[in-house]
Amino acid sequence: MDLEAVRTFVAVVEAGQFQKAAADLAVTQQAVSKRVATLERDLGVRLFTRTPRGAELTIDGQAFLPHARELLRAAERAVASVRTGRRPLRVDVINSRGAASGLMRGFHRAHPEIELDVLMLFDIEPTVTTIRSGTIDASFRAVAAPGRPLPEDVESVRVLDEPLQLLTGPAHALAGARSVTLAQLAGHRIWIPGIVPGTEWAAYYDDLVAEFGLTIESTGPNFGSDALLDTVADTPALATFMGEHTRLIWPAGHGLRRIPVTDPTPVYPHSLLWHRDNPHPALATLRAHLAATAAGHDAAGTWTPGWVIPR
Repeated sequence: MDLEAVRTFVAVVEAGQFQKAAADLAVTQQAVSKRVATLERDLGVRLFTRTPRGAELTIDGQAFLPHARELLRAAERAVASVRTGRRPLRVDVINSRGAASGLMRGFHRAHPEIELDVLMLFDIEPTVTTIRSGTIDASFRAVAAPGRPLPEDVESVRVLDEPLQLLTGPAHALAGARSVTLAQLAGHRIWIPGIVPGTEWAAYYDDLVAEFGLTIESTGPNFGSDALLDTVADTPALATFMGEHTRLIWPAGHGLRRIPVTDPTPVYPHSLLWHRDNPHPALATLRAHLAATAAGHDAAGTWTPGWVIPR
């Protein structure tokens, strides 16, 4: 469909007259009439009835008008999406409650003038594809899993090492501990539903289990964090791992405990990924902000898999 004809149709509606619409569009009245006639021919209907007062919409014109306006809005969004620097900075944070979301909230507080589009994508492979295509500008990811190195044109930097904590209900055997070691967790059931094979977090937990002899169960559907908290609160034999920066709210009656894990402390290494040729000016601001707030890289007494993205 000819968008100029659609734009002309909307201009006539708003002006109420072909002549005034021509003046608004800075074209001749003949050009306006020709565009409208072409649109009517393409649609197979009459859009206007000429009256002494000007141009009035037919029933078909009234039906077409909201769609015409939406077509023009869609065209504006399409143009804005590829005008780097004039569109929002698009960043993937994986989920709304995790550490990456907190990092972006901190960035927004520091730079409220920068418009953001925050997305939540799932697996790393399609995410990297969208980074390379320019669909998104950056993503927070934890690891480059074995056999899945990043493409040469995608750069990364570690921005946060997030300690894992043990989350238990009030009746769990470790609920009263001020801290627990990884050795103490051997033999306890740690439940993390919905771990998807092939994801970076599945690779992380596979290595954690292999190195420290833990038991992590991923059985059952993932109904979200609220259902996970309910189950852990009511099941003395179950505990789960939770990132220190993960934001959680639970009913007071749950009596959940967040317990630091030590000797060593497993940390989840969050990295920022971006395309090396991405020209969005706000991307450099984001990287500088994260560099200034980065913490905990390779600290003594912590553990990460040997194949994580280096700093």
